[in-house]
Amino acid sequence: MSIIATVLLSLLTSLIGYGNKWTLELPKRRHKTSKVPRGDVVIRYPKGSFLIVQCEEDVARELYFAPGSINYLLTHGPAYRILSLVGTMMLMGGVICLANAQIQVQIAWAGSYMLLGAAYWIVAALPAKMHWDTSCYAVENECLSDSNMDMKGYPSENDTFTQAIWKTIVVSKNIEWINRSAACPNTPAWRQWLREAKACSGDVRLSDYEKKPGVRTWEVPDWDPQAALIALLNEEANKDDKKSREGIEEV
Repeated sequence: MSIIATVLLSLLTSLIGYGNKWTLELPKRRHKTSKVPRGDVVIRYPKGSFLIVQCEEDVARELYFAPGSINYLLTHGPAYRILSLVGTMMLMGGVICLANAQIQVQIAWAGSYMLLGAAYWIVAALPAKMHWDTSCYAVENECLSDSNMDMKGYPSENDTFTQAIWKTIVVSKNIEWINRSAACPNTPAWRQWLREAKACSGDVRLSDYEKKPGVRTWEVPDWDPQAALIALLNEEANKDDKKSREGIEEV
């Protein structure tokens, strides 16, 4: 009976693997002769951090925007359900046959499945970068003049969210993504601040020296984004107070 259980449970794994086999297909650009703009991407994380990926449009399409389609080997619905039924019957038959086997065989099977379960859990818990082959992409790290070179990714640490947005504008030299993603309030003060930040970001340049050999370093322009925003907010608040007082006097 243990031989029958071994055959049924072994074939069950192959059967389930066949029924769930799939391949990932990424859409490709059909007309490659025309020129396209760069596909730089700004990624905003929940805790207020930003990551800027400077890349070609084809790379951005593959990694971030293009919807990947999964092609299953078995696409016929009724055939998949029949396969699942056969697999269920094989599992039940294997368990029944294993129940009539010797205790040593049962312990061996239990230990094997425990090891397999632990191995599956460990593989699933590994970082995502270990599940995907990205060797076709060449990644070059860059940093700012105030980046922390002792931390992974060389982040530029900021005390406020405003400073983080300012440094993101310095590298991206664009503010359209801020309005599109609602990264900041849509008020006159903030809109004026964004225009000033974009104008000041034009002064960014490569640093005379690299903070780490081989890592391109950008010199952050000497501009205080926090002070500029506070001044604009105070100006807008004074205008609102003036309008409120005028409205009360008219009443």
